[in-house]
Amino acid sequence: MCGIVGAVAQRNITPILLEGLKRLEYRGYDSCGVALHVDGKLQRSRSTSRVTELQAQIDQSGLAGFTGIAHTRWATHGVPSSANAHPHFSRERIALVHNGIIENHEELRAELTAAGYVFESQTDTEVIAHLIDHLYQGDLFASVQQAVKRLSGAFAIAVFCRDEPHRVVGARLGSPLIVGVGQGENFLASDAMAIAGTTDQIIYLEEGDVVDLQLQKCWIVDSEGKPVTREVRTVQAHSGGAELGPYRHYMQKEIFEQPRAIADTLEGVANIMPELFGDKAYGIFKEIDSVLILACGTSYYAGLTAKYWIESIAKIPVNVEIASEYRYRDSVPNPKSLVVTISQSGETADTLAALKHARSLGMPHTLTVCNVSTSAMVRECELAYITHAGVEIGVASTKAFTTQLAALFLLALSLAQVKGLLSDEQEAEHIKAMRHLPVAISAVLALEPQIIAWAEQFASKENALFLGRGLHYPIALEGALKLKEISYIHAEAYPAGELKHGPLALVTKEMPVVTVAPNDTLIEKLKSNMQEVRARGGELYVFADADSRITASEGVHVIRLPEHYGLLSPILHTVPLQLLAYHTALARGTDVDKPRNLAKSVTVE
Repeated sequence: MCGIVGAVAQRNITPILLEGLKRLEYRGYDSCGVALHVDGKLQRSRSTSRVTELQAQIDQSGLAGFTGIAHTRWATHGVPSSANAHPHFSRERIALVHNGIIENHEELRAELTAAGYVFESQTDTEVIAHLIDHLYQGDLFASVQQAVKRLSGAFAIAVFCRDEPHRVVGARLGSPLIVGVGQGENFLASDAMAIAGTTDQIIYLEEGDVVDLQLQKCWIVDSEGKPVTREVRTVQAHSGGAELGPYRHYMQKEIFEQPRAIADTLEGVANIMPELFGDKAYGIFKEIDSVLILACGTSYYAGLTAKYWIESIAKIPVNVEIASEYRYRDSVPNPKSLVVTISQSGETADTLAALKHARSLGMPHTLTVCNVSTSAMVRECELAYITHAGVEIGVASTKAFTTQLAALFLLALSLAQVKGLLSDEQEAEHIKAMRHLPVAISAVLALEPQIIAWAEQFASKENALFLGRGLHYPIALEGALKLKEISYIHAEAYPAGELKHGPLALVTKEMPVVTVAPNDTLIEKLKSNMQEVRARGGELYVFADADSRITASEGVHVIRLPEHYGLLSPILHTVPLQLLAYHTALARGTDVDKPRNLAKSVTVE
C-alpha cells in the first residue's frame, strides 16, 4: 500500500526512481509521481495511470536530476486524481511523499490555512509539506524533526528542499522505511526490493527515526532526537521474482509457483522440533497453555485453519482474532498464551498494532509466521518461521497463503511434540506427507482445463456461495474471498451445516454453490447439505476427492482431486479455488493483479 523511493546521488536518478516504482507496483496504487531538484527548482510529473505512463511523460519532458523522490499512492484522503497524487509541494520550496494516515490533519490544516497556506489537494499529506515549510529556517533536517512531533497517526515520509541540493530527509512511525547505502550516494525506499541492483547495503529504520541523507553522509536520530547508529545489513533483495515470464498475470504465475514455494518453505525440515521456530522455542512452548492468533484477511483464514490443527494434534486451546478488532475490545489476557501473528509482508499495520497491544497486556511470548525475514513483525517477535514463498506481486494472495498453512502445520506438530503427544511413527508419517505436498499440488494444477470450463459459467453470475465443513470451512472462506477480490462477484462462505439457518434463502439456479468436499469424517453430513441445495434448484460445483463417491448429475458438477490428503487436505483444496477465481476474473476482463480499491501491503490502519 503506497510506495516510496528517494535518492541523492551524483548521477541522474530518474531511471532509479522509476524502476523502484515499478518494483513497488505490487503494493497496489491508483496514482504515481516523481519530483526532482532541477537547476535550483522543484519539478515533478504525476499520473493517475500506471508507472509506464508516468515514464512516458518523463521521457517526453526530459525530466532528470541528482536529488529526488517518487511515490505510488493508494487513496485514503481524497479521490485518485492528479491533484491528490504525490509528490506534494509547498510554496515551490518543499517536496514530499508520504505513506500512512495523519489523524490530526484537519486541526493542522486549519492552523496552516490561518498562516496563509493554500491547499491544492484533499489529502492529509499536503499538511505535512506545508508544516515542514512553515517550520523551515534553513535546515531541512531540523524542520522535519520538529514537524513529526506535531503529527498523530502513522507515516513514512521522504522530503527534499529547493534550497538544499543533494539532501533528502526521511522519517518513519508505524510505516516501513529503509535506507540504501551506496558509494557517494544514498537512497530511501519502502522496501529493499525497490533498490535491488543499486545497493544491497540496507538500514532498517526503527520507530520514530529521522534520517538525513547526503552524498557522503547518512545521519540518524531516534524519536528523542538523539544520534543513533543502526546496523547496516547486506540484503539480497532480488527482483527476479517480479518478472512475469511466460505467464499472463502474476497471480497465475504465483499459483503455479506453489509446489516450489512449499518445497522451499519445508526445506531442511528433517525432523519435527521446536527449534524450527527459534532457539528459545522449546522453553516457550513448554510454558504456554494456549495460543492466540492475530491476523487479517487471507492470513486470518490461515489462522482459522491452524486452530483446527493445533487443537486436534497438540490439544492446546486456540483463539483466532481479527487483528483490526482485537485491540479495540476488552479481552482477557493470559500471560501463558503464545501470541502468533501471521503476515505475508510482516508490515501489516493492524497486525503489528495488535501484537504490541497483546504485549502491553502482559503476554510476552510471541511468534510470527512471515514471508519477509527483515520485516518489522520478525524483529518484534521472540520467535519466527520464515516462509519462502518468494516475492508475491499479485494483490490476491496465493502462494503466501499455502506456505503459511505449511508453516502453521509444523507449529501444530512442534507443540504436540513438546507436550508429548507426537510419537515417532506419527512424526515420520507427517514428514512423509509434507514432503509429498509439492507433487500433490502439481497434480491439482493439472486440473486447470476443467476449472476453466467452470469459470466460463461463473463469469455471468453476480453471486456465489461457498460451503465447507470442519477443517475445510476456512478454505471455503478463502475461496470466496479470492473470487470477490478479483472477479468482483459477490461471494460468501458458510459452514455447510449453517445452510438451513439462513443462507438457504438465497439459493436459486442463479446462485452457484461451490462445495469443498474431501473424503473425511464429515463427508456424509456434507452430502446431506448438498441435497438441501439441490432440493431448492441450486447448482452445485463440487471439488471432491477421488474416493468420495460423489457423482456428477443434473445440477451437480464434480471435479475430482487426485487423492485425499488427510490433515493436509486444506492446502490441496485451496489450489483449485484459486484457479477458479483467476479464470473467472479472466473471463470477466477485470484487472487480475491489481483489483480495484485494494492494496497488497496494508500499512495503514
